Amino acid sequence: MLNAVIVVDDEASIRTAVEQWLSLSGFAVQLFSRAEECLAQLPMDFPGVILSDVRMPGLSGLELLAEVQRRDADLPVILLTGHGDVPMAVEAMRDGAYDFLEKPFSPDALLNSLRRALDKRGLVLENRRLHQQADHRAQLDSTLLGVSRALQTLRRQVLELAGLPVNVLIRGETGSGKELVARCLHDFGPRAKKHFVALNCAAIPEQLFEAELFGHESGAFTGAQGKRIGKLEYAHGGTLFLDEIESMPLAQQVKLLRVLQEQKLERLGSNQSIHVDLRIIAATKPDLLDEARAGRFREDLAYRLNVAQLRLPPLRERREDIPLLFDHFAQSAAERLGRSVEPLSGAQLGRLLSHDWPGNVRELANVAERQVLGLGEPEPEGVEAGQSLAAQQEAFEAHCLKAALARHKGDIKAVLTELQLPRRTLNEKMQRHGLVRDTFL
Repeated sequence: MLNAVIVVDDEASIRTAVEQWLSLSGFAVQLFSRAEECLAQLPMDFPGVILSDVRMPGLSGLELLAEVQRRDADLPVILLTGHGDVPMAVEAMRDGAYDFLEKPFSPDALLNSLRRALDKRGLVLENRRLHQQADHRAQLDSTLLGVSRALQTLRRQVLELAGLPVNVLIRGETGSGKELVARCLHDFGPRAKKHFVALNCAAIPEQLFEAELFGHESGAFTGAQGKRIGKLEYAHGGTLFLDEIESMPLAQQVKLLRVLQEQKLERLGSNQSIHVDLRIIAATKPDLLDEARAGRFREDLAYRLNVAQLRLPPLRERREDIPLLFDHFAQSAAERLGRSVEPLSGAQLGRLLSHDWPGNVRELANVAERQVLGLGEPEPEGVEAGQSLAAQQEAFEAHCLKAALARHKGDIKAVLTELQLPRRTLNEKMQRHGLVRDTFL
């Protein structure tokens, strides 16, 4: 239940009295003597109500109302008026004010009006949250592509973690899309408007690591010309993505741990502490605790980074996503290169589905681009052996059905037309392979 109230009134006695009434009734009260101060500190999607006097020095209550309406037309504003201002207050309600109270007003009248306004505000914010959640889900579906259960689980986890103020560790093989997932955690969370800073820990020489991470003052070391903002400071308010975190030198791990604990850093060559507010998303292939037991990584830092963990499945564990991903990469390459895309034959698709994909999604993207460029058919090496012909045929049939359902977003009529199957046959095959239409909508 919402309970936040902003009170704007130039008379200290009224501010004090209203604060006492509301605080005793369980409201969280914020006081301002001028409308300008209120507007300067008014957050987006403020979870409450504004209670404002009409006649004040500087901006009046009506001017405050107009500016609030411009920023958020659904934010309730209740006006406090003198006797002569009632006609003006009635007109203000036509212009968007939620209610007005004529001075002197009783505490009960104030509380009743506030509670109704807060109930309305709660419904508005919940509706916005649900719409935003639906928008994010649709955007995420088109970013983290796949119809497999593993990808559905991953997308759900990303949406849940995106809004939480916790560090996240992403585990996955090379080429599995760890940076893309990190970017989604940033883009669909409250830090989206701030910087997303990516740093590959394996790509920085050890002697330059500290300056890259913490920045430096002019003359801090030989060649340090001018002040330089480090990655940690640049990511203030946003997200720092540390790829291949297991490659970070042990000396820098100690300093990173201190920053996470104290939320402060010092540039090289400076004694001044700088406050930093950032979220760390780290990515690794090996288990950091195994690395810690081997003496290659600090155990205390591993626990700091691994508040929540996401595991990215390798492509060989979600083969049903291969047709959709290949089509996406081929279409993207064709648009970029001004080429056309030839549809895959059954034999070509079979080779894609049976390949091990040691390079994961990155390797698949490369194969798709080579086909668009006409540099050979998509024939990756490393076809799996050991399966019977019947088992391979069953797997191939399941992949074809999933790919068609994904392409047509669960449109059964379109799938029937493409695969040239009777409705009963398609139903039987979907049931045999555990496919549910709703999954692909």
